[in-house]
Amino acid sequence: MSHTVHTPTNAPEQHEMGGHGGHSWMMIACCIPMILIAVILVATGVVSPGFLMYAVACLAMMLVMMKMMDRSGMKT
Repeated sequence: MSHTVHTPTNAPEQHEMGGHGGHSWMMIACCIPMILIAVILVATGVVSPGFLMYAVACLAMMLVMMKMMDRSGMKT
């Protein structure tokens, strides 16, 4: 019986070459509809302008989380 060991061949190169850079842009792109909906709701008078603070805070927390995850990935 033959035993073969499957090892990922491109995992280290992908991480070193910034293979997750597209993921960051995708995460930011997912925040855009939320910001647009918040702006539309404020513009139509459905919610107060203070509601935009929640949308901007959510975007800021996402950016901070992504930066912290990027730093932890570089230590390994």
